[in-house]
Amino acid sequence: MNAAIASPLLALLLTLNTGAASAAADTTPGEILSSLTARAGVAPSAQRGRQFFVSRHGREWSCSTCHGELPTTPGRHAATGKSIAPLAPAFDAARFGNAAKTEKWFRRNCNDVVGRECSAAEKADVLGWLMSLQR
Repeated sequence: MNAAIASPLLALLLTLNTGAASAAADTTPGEILSSLTARAGVAPSAQRGRQFFVSRHGREWSCSTCHGELPTTPGRHAATGKSIAPLAPAFDAARFGNAAKTEKWFRRNCNDVVGRECSAAEKADVLGWLMSLQR
């Protein structure tokens, strides 16, 4: 390919790639919940989400160990003592506004709590419950 064509083509590809990355980064809790629900193939249940959140799954911790039974106030990491902002989106507008970060934290926390990656249905249930918590 000649340089006169390659340069504009490369610029276009970089622009499209950057746009896709920023689109994936900026989202809403509702959009993330819709995506999880579509992947799960079942409607989320706030009741199941709350139960999952407060239960131990054969491991030392539950989600509520660090985030509190009602994650509308700051929590504290059980091992490091580091403060954790409220998890419910109505109490921290930055929560669940980035799909990649949401997946990263679900992956890390599910590994700690469940010992595996959570299913899309489990994530949808928990996020559905968290979104039901209002001021």
